Amino acid sequence: MQRHLQRKAAVNTKRASRMQRHLLFVLVACSGLPLASATAQSTTAGESFLRQQRVVDEKLHQERMEIAPLAEMLHFNWGGWLEYYLFHFDDGVQKSRFAQRPSLVLWTHLSADNGAHELFVRMRLRYSWFRPGDELDRQEDWWGPNFDRAWYQIDIGKAFRLMRPSDPYQLKARIGRQPVLFGTGYALDLPMDAVQLDARLCHLRLLGLFGRSIGSTPNIDRSEPVDSHMHRLFYGVQAAWEGWQRHVPFAYAIWNDDKTDERPKDWRQNYSYDSAYFGLGSRGEAVRNLTYWAEAVFETGRSYGNGQFLRRDRIEAWGWDVGLEYLFDLPWRPRLAAEYLFASGDPDRQGSPTSAAGGNSVGTRDTSFVAFGFRDTGIAAGLFPSNLHIFKFAASCTPFPQIEFLHNLEIGTNWFIYAKNRQRGAISDFTADRREPFVGWEMDYFVNWRLSSDLSWTTRWGVFFPGDAYSDRGARNFIFTGLTWSF
Repeated sequence: MQRHLQRKAAVNTKRASRMQRHLLFVLVACSGLPLASATAQSTTAGESFLRQQRVVDEKLHQERMEIAPLAEMLHFNWGGWLEYYLFHFDDGVQKSRFAQRPSLVLWTHLSADNGAHELFVRMRLRYSWFRPGDELDRQEDWWGPNFDRAWYQIDIGKAFRLMRPSDPYQLKARIGRQPVLFGTGYALDLPMDAVQLDARLCHLRLLGLFGRSIGSTPNIDRSEPVDSHMHRLFYGVQAAWEGWQRHVPFAYAIWNDDKTDERPKDWRQNYSYDSAYFGLGSRGEAVRNLTYWAEAVFETGRSYGNGQFLRRDRIEAWGWDVGLEYLFDLPWRPRLAAEYLFASGDPDRQGSPTSAAGGNSVGTRDTSFVAFGFRDTGIAAGLFPSNLHIFKFAASCTPFPQIEFLHNLEIGTNWFIYAKNRQRGAISDFTADRREPFVGWEMDYFVNWRLSSDLSWTTRWGVFFPGDAYSDRGARNFIFTGLTWSF
């Protein structure tokens, strides 16, 4: 019995010892829990803070990219070309003139913020050399280096985040030296220093103009004191409807305020020509592959007649231009075109249709249409459209589409017929010295060949056959050829 009690006490002692060890382990473990928990909490908070900072940084980076994405927003291009041309022509005064004209052109274009800001600059340097005795003004002359284009354009909606590209209203402003064209360019197609506002309201496009002619631009008035320079202020507005798929009708109004100074001063004649033009027309596609253009212009204003420096005469003139061009669906891309130009004349203007000296008779309406547009009226005749009916027929093609070396070779021809509107009135060629209605006709031939991606060659030959309006009926030739290397 005693042994049994001793064994039971020993077992209880072992159990107590084992329980004491377990209790000690639990106490030790429990005493370490706050430290481990604090360490884990600290690590988790640090990682969360780092992740939060990363989210903030990514958000700020995204905002910076949306506002100023640097490389993604900035696009820069530059280039230029070298050209060399030879001219040989008969101008009705001298049978043979020969000239050379090399030139260099450099340009750069910068676009930023997905087109919200654009900057374009083009510099031109040109040298003209005439064979001795063939010069028109100078035997040789440098022109430039001048900036013939230098403008900045801002898309106001994009730049200030006022509107999205899908919005039905947009507004752009272009400031600087730039080409300006209203309608199809019959009344106004001229480089100038200008501010142009281009607004779109749904399908209605509005164009506003505040401009000044470039001083070195030759004047439409060929009178000696003002023929070499021009200072005119232009204001205009044009509305075009672009809601139709095939047709774009337009209407415009342009005002010309003549500020040209006289060099030297002529006290017997005032040369100011202040005019306004109101045009209406349309361009587009009549049927598939058949494009058309049509423009009619009424001109009004005030002009000084021949020998006048106080009294001005009222201008009432008009002109129009209509044309068709058809492109055939053939590999050699044949093209046919026909055009009719008209510009009213003045029977009192027997010296010049555009100049004050030799111009309108005093006290009569000035009905000679004088505008600032451009049209190809033949290189040999080179007539200004005033007091003329001009009929033009053209054809061209690329005859070797299957030959790699020649597939960019284009050949073509233009034919012109000229007749006066006012038989007794003058035209721009002063050698047309007879008061007869038929001015003559001309045929031109041309070759344009892009030899490679950066080298092209062109040649054009024209022959003008004077009509009854000329005492000298001899044919006049004009030919030029030249190379252009682009880089």
